[in-house]
Amino acid sequence: MRSRVPLSTGLLATLTLAASLLAVPPAQAADLPFQNPRLPLEQRVDDLLGRLTLDEKLGLLHQSQAAIPRLGIAYHKNGTEALHGVAWSNDLGDGWRQKFASGTVFPQAVGLASTWDPALIRKVGSAVGDEARGYNAADPVLWGTQVWAPVVDLLRDPRAGRNEEGYSEDPYLTGAISTAYGKGLQGDDPFYLKTAPVLKHYLAYNNETDRGITSSNLTPKLKHEYYEPAFKAAISADAATGVMASYNLVNGRPNHVNPDLDAVVRSWTGKTLYNVSDAWGPHALTDLEHYYDNKPEAFAAVLKSGLDSYTIDDNNSGPMVTHLKSALDQGLIAESDVNDAVRHVLSIRTRLGHFDPDGGPYKKITPAVINSPANQKLNRETAAKAAVLLRNAGTLPLARPKSATVVGPLADRLHRDWYSGQFPYEVTPLAGIKERVGDVSTAQGLERVALKHLASGKYVTATGTGPDDNAALLDTKPTAASQWDLTDWTGGVSTLRNAGNGKLLGGDWRSLDTDDAEPDGWYVQQQFALERQSDGSYLIRYAGYETVEGWYALSDPYVTVTADGALALAPKAEAARFGKEVVSDGIAEAAAQAAKAEVAVVVVGSHPFVSGREFHDRPNLQLGEGQRRLIEAVRKANKKTVVVLETSYPVVVDAPTLLWTTHAGAETGHAVADVLFGDVNPAGRLTQTWPASDDLPSRFDYDLTKTGMTYLYGKSRPLYAFGHGLSYTSFGYQALRVQGEQVTVKVTNTGRVRGDEVVQLYTHQRESRFVQPVKQLRGFQRVTLNPGESRTVTFPLKKSDLAVWDHTRGKWVVESATHDVLVGSASDRIRQTTTLRVSGESVPVRDLTRTTRAMDFDDYSGVVFADESKVAGEVVEGSAGDWVSFTKASWGSRLTAAVASAGGGSFEVRSGSPTGQLLATVPVPATGGIYQYGTVSATVKAGSGALYLVFKGDLRLKDFALAR
Repeated sequence: MRSRVPLSTGLLATLTLAASLLAVPPAQAADLPFQNPRLPLEQRVDDLLGRLTLDEKLGLLHQSQAAIPRLGIAYHKNGTEALHGVAWSNDLGDGWRQKFASGTVFPQAVGLASTWDPALIRKVGSAVGDEARGYNAADPVLWGTQVWAPVVDLLRDPRAGRNEEGYSEDPYLTGAISTAYGKGLQGDDPFYLKTAPVLKHYLAYNNETDRGITSSNLTPKLKHEYYEPAFKAAISADAATGVMASYNLVNGRPNHVNPDLDAVVRSWTGKTLYNVSDAWGPHALTDLEHYYDNKPEAFAAVLKSGLDSYTIDDNNSGPMVTHLKSALDQGLIAESDVNDAVRHVLSIRTRLGHFDPDGGPYKKITPAVINSPANQKLNRETAAKAAVLLRNAGTLPLARPKSATVVGPLADRLHRDWYSGQFPYEVTPLAGIKERVGDVSTAQGLERVALKHLASGKYVTATGTGPDDNAALLDTKPTAASQWDLTDWTGGVSTLRNAGNGKLLGGDWRSLDTDDAEPDGWYVQQQFALERQSDGSYLIRYAGYETVEGWYALSDPYVTVTADGALALAPKAEAARFGKEVVSDGIAEAAAQAAKAEVAVVVVGSHPFVSGREFHDRPNLQLGEGQRRLIEAVRKANKKTVVVLETSYPVVVDAPTLLWTTHAGAETGHAVADVLFGDVNPAGRLTQTWPASDDLPSRFDYDLTKTGMTYLYGKSRPLYAFGHGLSYTSFGYQALRVQGEQVTVKVTNTGRVRGDEVVQLYTHQRESRFVQPVKQLRGFQRVTLNPGESRTVTFPLKKSDLAVWDHTRGKWVVESATHDVLVGSASDRIRQTTTLRVSGESVPVRDLTRTTRAMDFDDYSGVVFADESKVAGEVVEGSAGDWVSFTKASWGSRLTAAVASAGGGSFEVRSGSPTGQLLATVPVPATGGIYQYGTVSATVKAGSGALYLVFKGDLRLKDFALAR
């Protein structure tokens, strides 16, 4: 364990000096209106806007905003990453190279949410905001004060590569945690911002595979009820200053030109928002998605859709300015569009204090806050409160054992992730346990193997630690250089660490070498999958991240051997066959140690850079085979075994005593020990469902009502349910009541020790015109109770909270219905129930004589949701056999429909079912393109019930009416 000390005084002095050299001195006294803190925001912004040239205004639309010395305006860079601590930024003075912070690294975001404690998370956000200001004080050019956090993407599918960045699969919980974190980042001043948080990533972004070309299929109902509310919660609470557009498309339109960025997101608040693109996103519109033919058209569309900042071309705003000027010349945008966006920029920069003579109140924060003792203490508290006790066979808490063995690949290692800084110090689980137990043994619990090339009889051997020292077939008997410690992480992906030089085997684009200490970087090249063949031999598949890039020529690369004996990569047909020889059995060694110890702690889990991360989803949720065998071996050797599972996402694994933590930062070891030994009574709760198997629907299907993903619509029994988590004490629930607009329940600590309970309120609407969730979270509170202590927990529950989206009329509605009111400690552990009768309205029969949008269907099969135009609107696109239905409806006999088709087609009108009575076949002639709509008509038999429109050829259906 390295010592825990704040940033050194000498380094602070150096950074502060560098910052002073980079600052832009005011060109004149601070007497211009935009510099006057006493004037209203709008007046200050209008004054500054009027002083800017067109080139200066356009430059402010870039992520890297040049200084304007004539006005005393300093350089500003958007986008310091601050997801769970200040992480990294790009250095203007060093070729835009990524520079990492070394401050407080809090638990990953999914771990922060597992505390179910918004008050605590607000403190965490405040600490991160302080450190962001501390870094800005040291170097204001490198460390900007617009921070790109929190991530609000809902964790709909646990296989998504960025699972650790989000909070929860539930929009209510996600909204509460993101609001708390954002409020902390912003600070408590009513006007000035400590930092300006930006919510990532708008909207419905939960797959990394083909993220820039896949379209998330959102029904209007789920869009309003599930995907938007988490963003709306933080924006409407003024806990964020904007959103970042996501890489994916929604219903056929790229999110970087989603009109909702302006029309919807900005309607959620009266404050000015400053929306930004994701990195390279504007270029994707032409270069990847081919949505627009040229850059001026694409960049104009980005601006008009509601984005105010282009995160492109590193620190070079020149290309953006050129494209926007061309767009102005062509009349694609007007200077008023530029002015609107620049007002948004200047508004937030004014609130950040950029134009105040003294820099505003938060300018007083110094680098001394970075990794402060107070933040270290808060980090330890948060990591402990985030831990979730999944199972307990009575082993925990540990009662002062005299000896322990702590084994596993994560026993004495901590790993940062892509959106964290470097650890200024580390307390590993081993170190934390050693502080409490006198006799502690340890082992990684890994197999050390030799890989024998079966054709030659030689072994895979490391030749050095340089990039040109290619691994080769050299040894005829295994030596240290030809022995490898094998770590099976998750998803069947492993790393191989050379026993001789301690470095990892990795790809070097085509050759293989050992020059890396850890998996790291954008292209993590230290990943392999050992695939056992029917004859007992192995093929070694290279699983480096660059293999999915379009320029990478080998789509499925395997390890082969060149004529001179060097290792290389080739197609599977040319793969070499290897024997895997176990040189030393670390699993057996760990089990032997466990047999001698009073207690065994097995620390297993994932590596944040291996088998899933940004740009890469996971193929499955399996813990590595070697780690599973380690768990079983140690359990057999010692009945008093605790498994500590450290992952960024759910995995399919079980053990009698199982404690889960995410990668929890520098204080992980202290936090784990605090829980294991009972100093902290665990009360973390899962924020997403842990499936019982890998038998999951397509990760590209976002319709939860059909896939059954998340606790809201899932009906199968999970491994661990949403909200699950155990305690060292027990709690009783009594006297659940609904009175007026509040729900109360009495909770009592019925156990012997003090503990926290997370009381969760759910509802279920019994009767509805629409598909309803199995249950839905409506409130939660984390309460601390002493043994025997009771408390009445109160939840607000307004009638309006029970509104549902009525897609038949395009509005929110409260239906007359009976609601089950459910209170418990998890979504599957309901302790008290009652009912609530709500007087609302009945949704009337659908009147299809009026023009009805095709997207407002009741059900569908096979169709694609598509863009009506490149500017706005959504339509249904179908081909032979696809259909949409409109139920509980009435219709007349005169059909008219707005359709588009490149080649022509037809659709059928049927009643009752897709194969029910044929009412009409409607030919659709070619309209000239998918965005060119024509009108078709037919005569049908008037009626009521369920109407089906069945596609018989490729076409897009915009809307229709069946007049009487």
